[in-house]
Amino acid sequence: MLLKDKVAVITGAAGPNGLGFATARLMAAHGARVAVLDLPRAEPAQAAAQLGAGHLGIEADVTDKASCEAAVAAVLKAFGRLDVLVNNAGITQPRKTVEITAQDYDAVLDVSLRGTLLMSQAVIPVMQAQRGGSIVCISSVSAQRGGGILGGPHYSAAKAGVLGLARAMARELGADAIRVNAVTPGLIATDISKGKLTEERKAEIAQTIPLARLGEAGDVAGACLFLASDLSAYCTGITLDVNGGMLIH
Repeated sequence: MLLKDKVAVITGAAGPNGLGFATARLMAAHGARVAVLDLPRAEPAQAAAQLGAGHLGIEADVTDKASCEAAVAAVLKAFGRLDVLVNNAGITQPRKTVEITAQDYDAVLDVSLRGTLLMSQAVIPVMQAQRGGSIVCISSVSAQRGGGILGGPHYSAAKAGVLGLARAMARELGADAIRVNAVTPGLIATDISKGKLTEERKAEIAQTIPLARLGEAGDVAGACLFLASDLSAYCTGITLDVNGGMLIH
């Protein structure tokens, strides 16, 4: 029970096959009370109910500051504290550089990067008052290797921005006993990649990965649990690769 008596907020966590929901499920299993945040169409209340009793589903838009603040207020009203934030919400688009429109750029950057900032801004005062907390930011191997399998350059830019933001927040907030770390998943089998790669293509990619398989949502959830828990009490500003060795650097 690594998170007994802790409260965890996870954005973009309602999708049943996504990284966020896998993380929510694992954190709940380790004793956390979990708030699942997502857009209304994703039905976060229904996702939270699947975790069992005592969890919370909140409709929230991470690109909107007031929505983020309202979500945090709802968490505090329900649970009285907030110990962990996982900035998981993000979207991707398969675009070439010259194909990226202003609307494409805004959409991807707003969710992944602006959303990470706005949700962090909403929880930081709470964690400062408590004198402790852990913020986990989901980036991507795409930020490190200059492009991924599915996302365009604007996705790489957004996720690279997440890395810089996480490191800067870690440096700033360490004195408040708030740890900020990033996770960089490789190619993970989620709904984002579902139907976009043939089985043959997946097999080809797996052959280039030292662990010889694509990742699973639970692989990333385990990394988030580690960074949220006291097992990583002396880790801040780190980038934790979860890519099976796709990128060794």
